[in-house]
Amino acid sequence: MNALLLHRRPDWRPRLRTWLIEVDGLPLVYGQHDCCLFGAGAVLAQTGVDLATFWRGRYTTLRGGLRILRRAGYRDFVDLVAAHLAEAQGRFVREGDLAVIETGTGPAIGVSQGSAIYILTESGRLGLTPFSAVQRQFRVER
Repeated sequence: MNALLLHRRPDWRPRLRTWLIEVDGLPLVYGQHDCCLFGAGAVLAQTGVDLATFWRGRYTTLRGGLRILRRAGYRDFVDLVAAHLAEAQGRFVREGDLAVIETGTGPAIGVSQGSAIYILTESGRLGLTPFSAVQRQFRVER
């Protein structure tokens, strides 16, 4: 699948900030509010396009989510993101772009906020991790 050509709405910054405030503290629930859906929610807030419409509510565990992704032809949720968004080359990312970081339990999708990345913690609170932890980056808009 080719990367989508998405366009941020003119008011994407306040929309993204509002969405981040709304989701901060929501419990982590696979299929409803997890790191993959966190990334998709950030894209939705900025563009109005929900990349996860098909996936929301279709799984209740990480294993179940990975199973339906594999059936659809993706290795994991990072592969799904890579199939829809253009990978940023070098270290150029913009606020709101998606980033992949490695955690103790595997990769996670975060949202760039300049020199740091917002990540979803197991408690549901948003955490910040340094930009130096980024392994891959994906642009919401070309």
